[in-house]
Amino acid sequence: MSTLTPAIDLSHHINQATQLRVPSPLKAIFKHMKTPGMISLASGLPHPSTFPFESLHVKVCAPDAKGIPGEKYTSTSSTTISVPKYPCVENEQNTLSIALQYSDATGSARLTSFMYDFTKRVMKPGYSDWQVLLHSGSTDGWSKVVSLMCEKDEYILVEEHTFSSAQAFWAPICKAAPVAIDHEGLIPEDLEDVLEHWDEKHPGSKRPHLLYTVPVGQNPTGATMGLERKKQIYDICVKHDVIICEDEPYYFLQFPRYVLPFQRCLPQPARYISEEEFVGSLVPTFLSLDYQGRVIRLETFSKTLGPGNRLGYFVCNPVFAERLLRATEVTTQTASGWSQAIVEQLIVSHWGHEGFLRWLMGLGDVYTTRRDWMCDLLSETFDLVSTGNSDELLAISKDSGKDGQKTPFFTFSPPRSGMFVYIKLHLEHTSSFKALKTEGEEDAENMWAQMFWESLIEEKVLLVPGDYYAPYIGRGQRVKPKPGVAFFRLAFCYESKEEMKLGIQRMGRVFAKYWDSEL
Repeated sequence: MSTLTPAIDLSHHINQATQLRVPSPLKAIFKHMKTPGMISLASGLPHPSTFPFESLHVKVCAPDAKGIPGEKYTSTSSTTISVPKYPCVENEQNTLSIALQYSDATGSARLTSFMYDFTKRVMKPGYSDWQVLLHSGSTDGWSKVVSLMCEKDEYILVEEHTFSSAQAFWAPICKAAPVAIDHEGLIPEDLEDVLEHWDEKHPGSKRPHLLYTVPVGQNPTGATMGLERKKQIYDICVKHDVIICEDEPYYFLQFPRYVLPFQRCLPQPARYISEEEFVGSLVPTFLSLDYQGRVIRLETFSKTLGPGNRLGYFVCNPVFAERLLRATEVTTQTASGWSQAIVEQLIVSHWGHEGFLRWLMGLGDVYTTRRDWMCDLLSETFDLVSTGNSDELLAISKDSGKDGQKTPFFTFSPPRSGMFVYIKLHLEHTSSFKALKTEGEEDAENMWAQMFWESLIEEKVLLVPGDYYAPYIGRGQRVKPKPGVAFFRLAFCYESKEEMKLGIQRMGRVFAKYWDSEL
């Protein structure tokens, strides 16, 4: 018997507009249409015979597919999954006549049920009455969370480097309350400080009650938050009555610690023996700690099955789920029928839990290899040495200057998950930055970073400037950069190893151009 308790009442976090949402009357009709023997003369559903699609056939990989990252996957077997227009057998639920039709906003019951059972097995929510609701990818999911929770001019707690697209939605509505981060993500002491001293630092402003975080493979920094850190943050959020939005697109792309090439021994055996061992290796979620129902988890298939599916799901308490459903009815309606049909047929009918987990295990290995490629290639262009601060590495010039010393360029922590390396450039050794400071430029860091970025583009290598991830703290106003540093994000998820190598070599030439040879 489960000892978990239901979620507490957190309805006071729902904003006024969302509290006033009413069910869509037309959507309410759908439940009656499912009554046996019902003849519906009510709903304006196009007749399925007018859909010009007779069947869907998609060739898919077996879940144990293997391959060299950047090249085609090979597999011990592949198969074709099919979705017919009409049922071929009694009670067949996944058909194009259903998938391409209007439906209630909950979407596929089979897919939702599968993801509920999968979440229970892998995420282990800490209360009893949590629910799963499909959405159209996490961008859609996050926009609905903001619309659920936030009033105009409220503050949202965010990491001091935060996902740019996430804040692009709320920037016209809300303001950021940045929280300091390190190699493990949000720093609990700083979160406590922001909340404990809110009234004296922000007189007249409502205390923030929503925290947005990407705990695993944080975008852009690549930081991964451990269990003890999560416990501290969850306890602070309970103390100050804060809702946690746990956005987890990279959760299954978790890696072992990076080891420099010269420190490696013999090749290591496969990391996992079984699917259960893989699940046990994953960092526990905020959801697993949540005994009150104050975590809204955003799950997506974008990084595991392809972003073009535009499909994912919420995990949250029943009060929030019901309000999110009301919003879905009158905005996006249900998630794409095509996507639901294909994903349902693949992971529910074909792969099952064990197959889906085997596929996720393989993805973790792919991105581990890609992470190692990028870090190894950085070590070829620069000398990488430990700073003594956890896993942090310092990149310095290969050649000594005229005083026999090497020039420090940037520091970074090799990520333990995700798709990105985030480098912190130390500008005190560049004459161009010194000149800007001498001229009294107040925005010298951003001006220098813009010049450096344009030089990278001229060299035909593209990185993302760190100021893209600086939170908006007011109308069009971002957090100012820290003195003497700039940040850039490098992605290791797409380019081949050869292209990655060429890009890092080009990046190295720009560093050599901008940095002085003497310390």
